[in-house]
Amino acid sequence: MPKTFLITGVSSGFGRALAEAALSDGHTVVGTVRNENDKQKFEALGEGVHAVILDVTDFGAIAPAVADVERTIGAIGVLVNNAGYGYEGILEESSIDDLRRQFEVNVFGAVAMIQAVLPFMRKRRAGHILNVTSMGGFITMPGLGYYHGSKFALEGISETLGKEVNDLGIKVTAVEPGSFRTDWAGRSMVRAERSIADYDALIDPIRKRRLEMSGRQVGDPQKAAQAMLKLALSADPPAHLLLGSDAVRLVEDKMKLLQAEFAAWKSVSLSTDIA
Repeated sequence: MPKTFLITGVSSGFGRALAEAALSDGHTVVGTVRNENDKQKFEALGEGVHAVILDVTDFGAIAPAVADVERTIGAIGVLVNNAGYGYEGILEESSIDDLRRQFEVNVFGAVAMIQAVLPFMRKRRAGHILNVTSMGGFITMPGLGYYHGSKFALEGISETLGKEVNDLGIKVTAVEPGSFRTDWAGRSMVRAERSIADYDALIDPIRKRRLEMSGRQVGDPQKAAQAMLKLALSADPPAHLLLGSDAVRLVEDKMKLLQAEFAAWKSVSLSTDIA
C-alpha cells in the first residue's frame, strides 16, 4: 500500500536518494528544504512530490507545518529525520556555540519533528520513524566529538522512543550509515579553525585524509536508499540498522573492545554493590 513519506533535508545526499526511491516505488513524498530554489528543484521530480520550506531549528514552525501536511496531502506513514550536518574540530578548539548549533540541528530538530508527528501516528496506531544517525553514534574518531555527541544522543532518544511507542503500533529505527558518497565530508561539513599546535600531529593527517576521501567513499547512496525503503516498509523493523561494510566492521570491532574492557574490569564493577 502506498504511503506518505515526510523526509527532512531532501536537497541532496540520503534524503534526496530516499525521496527518489520512494517516488519510484509509487509513494507520496513530502520533503523539507531551506529555500524557494531548492523547493522548485525538488518539486521538479514529478507528480507525488511536495516540498515544504522548513528549517528544523525553527521549532515553532514545525508543528504547524506537519499539521498542514496531514490536512492537505495525507496521513504521514513514515517520518525520516535525515536533516543534519557534520562538525569537525578538536574539542579544545571548538566553541560552545558550535556545540549548541550541532545539537540544535542533529538532535533538537529531529525531536521536534517526532513530537509533531506522534499525535497523528498515535491516533492511527500506525507509523514508522527513521532517525538517520550514523556509525558515529556508536564509534568515535578524533576531531568529531561534537558530531559524535549529537549522534549518540539521537541513538539513545531513538531507542528509548521505540520502547515508549511500540505498544501504540509505531515503529522506530535508528539508521546508522558508514562512509557514503554524499557531501557530508565536503561542502556540508563545518570545520573549526586550527589553533593549538599540540594537536597538529593527531588531527592534521585525519583532516587531510577525510578531505581526500570525500566523493570516493565505498558507500553508494542509491543502494542505501533502497535499504531504507525496504526498512520503512517492513512490518517488523529492527531498532538499529547499520549501512555499509565499514559501519559493520567498525561497530563490530568496537563491540569486541568493549567486551574485553568490561571483562578486564568486571571485578571492580561488581565490587560496588551493597554487601
